[in-house]
Amino acid sequence: MRINDMVKEAHETAKSKGWWDEEKSFGEVIALMHSELSEALEEARAGNDVNVTYYECKNPQACPDDQCVCGACWSDRPNKCKFAKPCGIPSELADCVIRIFDACGRYGIDLEQAIRVKMEYNKNRPYKHGKKF
Repeated sequence: MRINDMVKEAHETAKSKGWWDEEKSFGEVIALMHSELSEALEEARAGNDVNVTYYECKNPQACPDDQCVCGACWSDRPNKCKFAKPCGIPSELADCVIRIFDACGRYGIDLEQAIRVKMEYNKNRPYKHGKKF
């Protein structure tokens, strides 16, 4: 799947789930992206490894006994239950990218082209762009 296909899918999903029922300011859209990065930071502060995805059952009462084992058991059976929410740093970073994709879909931004242009430009930038950090 190409980036712009994922942009379209993310935006269509967001619309179908009501995220665009009321118009948002561009600043609010950016803040929602930022909030996902803050959630990734909180996962790191909690001591979670950057490569670990864990699962939490969000509705244990609705899970059939033969499909659900709530609690720590989710990490080894993540696809057994539709209520198992992926959590952790990878998931929060994915949420940020999905929010970016959604915004690009809403505003008609060709993200794939923007990435190509910016990556090509970055190849010609000076070392650390002249900055110390």
